[in-house]
Amino acid sequence: MTEGEELLAGGNASGRVVRIGDTVRKPWLPTSGRTVEYLQALRAKGIDVPEVHGRDDQGRLVLEHVPGQLAMDLGPLDPDLVRSVGRLLRSIHDASEGLEVPPDWPVLLPATDPDLVCHNDCAAWNLVIDGDRIVFIDWDGAGPSTRLWDLAYATISFGHLFPDADVALAADRVVAFLDGYGADAGLRARLPATLVRRAEAMHDLLLRSHRNGGEPWASMYVAGHGGHWRTTTDFIAANKDTWREACRRTTSPADR
Repeated sequence: MTEGEELLAGGNASGRVVRIGDTVRKPWLPTSGRTVEYLQALRAKGIDVPEVHGRDDQGRLVLEHVPGQLAMDLGPLDPDLVRSVGRLLRSIHDASEGLEVPPDWPVLLPATDPDLVCHNDCAAWNLVIDGDRIVFIDWDGAGPSTRLWDLAYATISFGHLFPDADVALAADRVVAFLDGYGADAGLRARLPATLVRRAEAMHDLLLRSHRNGGEPWASMYVAGHGGHWRTTTDFIAANKDTWREACRRTTSPADR
């Protein structure tokens, strides 16, 4: 590591990530050009995403360093904050409408009939909170998807639909997230089954990679991610009726 560089945690899929001053430097990937164009398009529409500062003399992608805490370090978020995250995701999806969806843009977990460019990893480990400012970081996995597929993954994370969760409290977070997003009846009806499929897809990726040696997912499987997504899938499936009921609920305007 060169002088002035601070190694940052994370970067499971994108390689070595460092901070230099108020910037973040990370490897330039084959998809980075399109990712940069997407970030710039979102910023042009008023979405608060990390500012792009081009490439450095080592060819690395240079981005704004967003100060604050990672949501994952705060545990399950309270419903008011979950509702705000839902509003943020909706604003990103709405701003993405009308952008080109290139069919040759590879993504890790493809959605059926992709029609929208999405972050694809909107989760607590990629959300920075700094007072009233909340910003999604780590856009390297962005690419073609659908509202439903992206929404399902975010709901799992911000609903905290994990085996250690209190099911009733998790359902309340699902309600808050969908209300913040402004999910319509169609999305709400399809979401419970999609939650199971989205968790299963993550487990299957890790398992396939473990069997064929595909990195970094093979190492992540052995390190416990495989077991986590297996038990998460089972937990979500076992409580699908609860999520279905949560998707039908909505908080009153006074509670929002």
